[in-house]
Amino acid sequence: MLTKSTFEYLNDLKQNNNREWFTENKKRFDAENKNSKAFFTEVLTDLEKMDSIEKMQVFRIYRDVRFSKDKTPYKNHFSVSFHRTKPMLRGGMYLHIENDASFVGGGFWEPNNEDLLRIRKELEQDASEFRAIITDANFKKFFGELSGEELKTAPKNFDKSHPDMDLIKKKQFLLGRKFTNKEVLSLNFKDEVIATFAAMRPFFNYMSEVLTTDLNGESLY
Repeated sequence: MLTKSTFEYLNDLKQNNNREWFTENKKRFDAENKNSKAFFTEVLTDLEKMDSIEKMQVFRIYRDVRFSKDKTPYKNHFSVSFHRTKPMLRGGMYLHIENDASFVGGGFWEPNNEDLLRIRKELEQDASEFRAIITDANFKKFFGELSGEELKTAPKNFDKSHPDMDLIKKKQFLLGRKFTNKEVLSLNFKDEVIATFAAMRPFFNYMSEVLTTDLNGESLY
């Protein structure tokens, strides 16, 4: 389980985001980092019972400030991503633990140009199946709406009057569910994380089929 001390540490780090404080409190970081990694590993174990995971990536606490105006050296959260086994399974999952800002996310953050075009072509041809997925009651219960950055107008070579342009112009296809501190600290939080990942499956299944076939439905692999 994650504990109240995790949020206490992350909140203190947010208020004292400098190398001196971090060094003085290194033992606290080591303890909370170890506990969060143990929790992430337990999530992976349960996730692998229902999905094929190629890699778990635990993100480091250190920020890359080289190209950022924000020069604070540390993140104020613990996070991990789970990558499904390519090429047949597509979509990534993400878990973010932060004081008053924890969430589970998933989807396609930065699809490459080839994949993005393939998705757009599929939606241009027929978006009914995808729209049924993102308007399903269970999808709405867990995620509300599909989110992600989008173009202001139609992408090149697409008809701007297409009835599904709201989907076609998306650059990202993201799902998210927020959790309160109380929910994160509850005994069933891990189960809720797994249930949230499970609720992504229809979305992932659709995208996986699209990205492993051509527009005629013929397998690419």
